[in-house]
Amino acid sequence: MIASGRGAGGGAREAGTVEAMSEPLRLTITYEDGGEGWILASIAEVQGVLSQGRDRDEARENVIDALRLMLSPEPGTEDAGGVDSEPLELQIAS
Repeated sequence: MIASGRGAGGGAREAGTVEAMSEPLRLTITYEDGGEGWILASIAEVQGVLSQGRDRDEARENVIDALRLMLSPEPGTEDAGGVDSEPLELQIAS
């Protein structure tokens, strides 16, 4: 689910109000032979998100964890430093 702080007309909503959107964000996991019994997995649409596993299921689980880590904010970066910003929440289901 993607949550946004904008109303249907595009205007800002009151603080604390969140509108949920049900349109899924579809990404593609690609798998490659990593040699020596490893399977490499990457997210095609997000450069730099890759991992590996001993089988396809483990590779899939690991690359989803890598995506979560890649999209997680660094500690202390929640404050946008005075620029116009709004929070965006993505829920990654596997």
